[in-house]
Amino acid sequence: MDEPDDVVLDLSGLKCPLPVLRTRKALRRLAAGQSLVVTCTDPLALIDIPNLVREEGARLDLAERHGDRLRFRIARSAMPPHS
Repeated sequence: MDEPDDVVLDLSGLKCPLPVLRTRKALRRLAAGQSLVVTCTDPLALIDIPNLVREEGARLDLAERHGDRLRFRIARSAMPPHS
């Protein structure tokens, strides 16, 4: 379930590498402790987004598939490694 302060990003229809690039940009704009909910249809996102989360030092709270839609909930850590 989405929280009221979650940032929601619908990247449906975009192909690699756009979903991961736009997710990275949105994740870096979040405040510490805030979450990003990403929906996309690119099957490569199942690999790319968890890798991005690990690289950014964030936390993947949810990764689920509903038909051709993938949904991720990512929590921003207090001190990302790129800062």
